[in-house]
Amino acid sequence: MFEIVNLTTQRVDKKYLSLVADKTLKFSGIKDKSLSLVLVGEQRIRNLNKKYRKKNKVTDVLSFGMDGTEAIRINKISEINKFLGEIVICPSYVRKSAKRQNRSYQSELTEILIHGILHLLGYDHEHKKENAKKMLELQKKILNSIK
Repeated sequence: MFEIVNLTTQRVDKKYLSLVADKTLKFSGIKDKSLSLVLVGEQRIRNLNKKYRKKNKVTDVLSFGMDGTEAIRINKISEINKFLGEIVICPSYVRKSAKRQNRSYQSELTEILIHGILHLLGYDHEHKKENAKKMLELQKKILNSIK
């Protein structure tokens, strides 16, 4: 199950986002798990980023695993707990980022959602370069499988 809560005025294609989430989980070998996506404005994501990551700035995506941390390690995903966690995305920031990179909004949003789900699954790009490389390679493979 993939629940989407849109707290913004931005329109999103929920069916497409559900497809992206489903393909990402299947590509990662995860079955019968659910997660939620919350779309928020810039002020709300700034507040969350400040509270949980001590970074007082707007960001595109935050991932919150069921154990209260930013991610659940893949080897700790419980067979009992079907809910992986929650991803928070700021569509207006994603739109600005896409424009800066001369990319489409949908392409950027797709990549950001995949990125957030991979964080929930324990992938990390901030602490070790080799982990970053693995995560980005997997992200590209998933993205290519969706196109």
